[in-house]
Amino acid sequence: MGHLRLSTVPLLNGTPSVQPTGRNPSRETRTPIWPARRLCYDEAVLVDVHSHYFQYPEHFSQEFIAQSRRSRNVEIDLTVRWEEYHASALECDKTIVFGGKAKLSGLWVPDSQVAAYARAHAGHVIGFLSLDPTQPGWQDELRDGHEQLKLKGIKLMPMYAGFAPNSPELDPLWEYCTRHSLPVLLHTGTTFVRQAPLACTLPRLVDDVAIRFPEVKMILAHLGHPYEGECVVTIRKHPNVYADCAALHYRPFQLYHSLMLVQEYGVWDKLLFGSDYPFTTVSASLEGMRRLNLMLEGTALPRLDPDAMERMFARNTLQLLGLDT
Repeated sequence: MGHLRLSTVPLLNGTPSVQPTGRNPSRETRTPIWPARRLCYDEAVLVDVHSHYFQYPEHFSQEFIAQSRRSRNVEIDLTVRWEEYHASALECDKTIVFGGKAKLSGLWVPDSQVAAYARAHAGHVIGFLSLDPTQPGWQDELRDGHEQLKLKGIKLMPMYAGFAPNSPELDPLWEYCTRHSLPVLLHTGTTFVRQAPLACTLPRLVDDVAIRFPEVKMILAHLGHPYEGECVVTIRKHPNVYADCAALHYRPFQLYHSLMLVQEYGVWDKLLFGSDYPFTTVSASLEGMRRLNLMLEGTALPRLDPDAMERMFARNTLQLLGLDT
């Protein structure tokens, strides 16, 4: 991690002007949203821990596609193209990318395609394998994805696939992750899919896993929304359990409340940045979070700490997850 420095940014008509950040000078500089100041690092590392690889519609069932319209009231082309992602992620140094496997919900992305995408963009992309433990052969897919395809972590979708992450049948997975130091990102929180059981997505289920397998580094996606309180108390008590803030900025008041829980419980250091691309972008996510305090003007509501937020963006997440070697 580079040295922390506080930059005072002059206001132009109420809007902060663009100033050099000390980061990569070839990179497009951003316009900061926090009034009057922002935090910069000489060697900042912005990591997107939550990005997908999809080909649309071939990776999805017709039922999934039909139900997905509930999320935006319109059909969205979820095909991922590196050029489109990168154009909205110019500040991003590294991106963790995964597909997803959930037969119950109608989503299946072969790990070999994720591995090919990661190889095509080596130096930028870190690929994770995905597992659906309800399907036969998942342990073979685990070994092949890690040992043959060289994928660096695991994405689980308990709610979408219909399994509890603390089920004893998954102990071989957690034992394998312990032996090989593989980080695991789990979808926690809600979804639009009718048949995906809420009982499988509660952050408290990860508490049991972390008690029994304390060495595994885990990320609870989406701050567990709308169960953010459960998520916050879970990441607070376990040193190797984190959360990401992916795909939350377009519900600004909910995100403000969620981050205030993070702030009041003192766990800014356990929160990681993620975008959830292609559902939203890195640049939209950064801007949406940096604007949250602006909607509080004229109220007595407590403000989010902008310095803590900027430190979260700049944190060397790969080092925390053991992916920096």
